[in-house]
Amino acid sequence: MKKKYVLVGASGRAYGMFAQPMLDGDISEYCEIVGIFDINPLRMEKFRQKLGLTCPAYTDFDKMIAETKPDCGIITTKDCYHHHYAIKCLEAGMDVVTEKPMTIDADKCNALLEAEQRTGKKVTVTFNYRFAPFVTQVKQLLRDGVIGDILNIDFEYLLDTSHGADYFRRWHRMRENSGSLLVHKATHHFDLINWWLEEEPMDIMGYGTRRFYGPTRENRGERCLTCDHKKTCEFYWDITADEFTREFYYECESADGYIRDMCVFADEINIPDTMSVNVKYSGGALLSYSLITHCPYEGWKASINGTKGRIEAAEYHSGLKAGDPAYYIDVYDRNRNKIEWTMPKAGGGHGGGDERLRQMIFVGGVPDPLGHMAGSYQGALSILVGICALKSMDEGINIRPRDLVDLDKYKK
Repeated sequence: MKKKYVLVGASGRAYGMFAQPMLDGDISEYCEIVGIFDINPLRMEKFRQKLGLTCPAYTDFDKMIAETKPDCGIITTKDCYHHHYAIKCLEAGMDVVTEKPMTIDADKCNALLEAEQRTGKKVTVTFNYRFAPFVTQVKQLLRDGVIGDILNIDFEYLLDTSHGADYFRRWHRMRENSGSLLVHKATHHFDLINWWLEEEPMDIMGYGTRRFYGPTRENRGERCLTCDHKKTCEFYWDITADEFTREFYYECESADGYIRDMCVFADEINIPDTMSVNVKYSGGALLSYSLITHCPYEGWKASINGTKGRIEAAEYHSGLKAGDPAYYIDVYDRNRNKIEWTMPKAGGGHGGGDERLRQMIFVGGVPDPLGHMAGSYQGALSILVGICALKSMDEGINIRPRDLVDLDKYKK
């Protein structure tokens, strides 16, 4: 028998990651979509038409739950509402699958963890990047002890000025919506590092500036489409040129007033564009992390030092090295030997992680010796690094996650 799901948020992520595979993809025989909810009826109807969805659409969440009686809710709304709808699902007797980040601040995190514990239902956080074969290989090497006990990690994530700038056009550019990119984007990276280390982040110091985006130039407008400077601005983006963004956003603006192509140099932007974080872990490992949103190319680099040697790994998503057909992991031992692991690039979303994640969540019966699956506790640990880093940035002091959330109470 198929399990019944409702989609909470008619977003691009809901469309490609969940709805399409549930209708005619790799998990269609296990899943049934019985309802979809969004505050924008135009976008929701476009969502249904493009997919050929026959289930009812709702702008009233409670009515949807009462009428469709689903087994599970899939949360893909704006980040600041993840906890709200997740809690409503839990209290209705449903399990929850939520996009990252699980939520955006400590109060919301506490409320969601309490609701899960109180209701006895389950929250799953979709950390798809864990499932990518390349980063899974790094995890396996660390689990096998090839570099001994881990002493420190240097992790650098670079967003180019195509992808990076896009966060400063959209709702993400406001802290109250996304918790900043230290929560929205970096939750992927902090979860990955927590998973690699198998330790808990204990002390966090964060720094950040906004010097590239925001009100840094005079020649700017409200949005790209109507800007007087679009012929000379290197950040001009035509929302009407792409079919999906034209139909799902531009043509649906009248329903909720959301503008998808806002100026990246607007006064209201209140998130940093350049971030640095230091973390001390429960087992003694140290993390040095940086997130840059205005680079000439995109990707990440990680160096992991241990008692027996060092691992270096990197991924490139744009730029000169992005066309390489493989990724490489270099292992150095104390005798100056180097072993290179070559990993052919996997197809599919998020480095092949999306498909593998779907199989484990929606099909089941997949062995999980490395602990790929993540619940609310792992979701909390990842966002708390970013939440604490932002708080540290504001207050100029070291912040401890356990001062914000009683993690022992919710550890499973």
